[in-house]
Amino acid sequence: MSIKKIIYIVLGCIGLGLGAVGAVLPLLPTFPFLMLAAFCFARSSERLNNWFTGTKLYKDNLESYVAGKGMTKKTKIRIMVTVTLLMAIGFVMMHAVVVGRIVLACVWVFHLLYFIFGVKTIPDKSV
Repeated sequence: MSIKKIIYIVLGCIGLGLGAVGAVLPLLPTFPFLMLAAFCFARSSERLNNWFTGTKLYKDNLESYVAGKGMTKKTKIRIMVTVTLLMAIGFVMMHAVVVGRIVLACVWVFHLLYFIFGVKTIPDKSV
C-alpha cells in the first residue's frame, strides 16, 4: 500500500471521527468533516468508500448532496447556524484585527448566500 493511500485513509478516519462527534455536538460542524472523509475514502480504497457510503452518517448528511439533489431545509439550517456561531466566536476574538473581521464577514456572507441560493432545498424524507 502506498504512502499516499495511507495518508488518505488516516485523513478519512479523522474526518469521519470529527463528523460523528459533530453529529452529536451542536458546535462542531458535521458536513465538512464528512465531505473530507468521503473525498479521502474515495481516493484510498474502493472497499472503504463502499463501506462509508453505506453508513447512516453518510446517508443522512451527504447522500442527497453528493448525488446533486440538494439538502433538506433542516440540514441547511443546521449547517448555517453552526458556521455562524463558530464564525461569530472568531469575529469577537479578532476585535483588534479589522481586516480579519472584514474577511471573516465576507466569508460568512458568501457562505450564507451559497447555502440559501446555491444548494437546492429538497423535501425531508422523514415527513
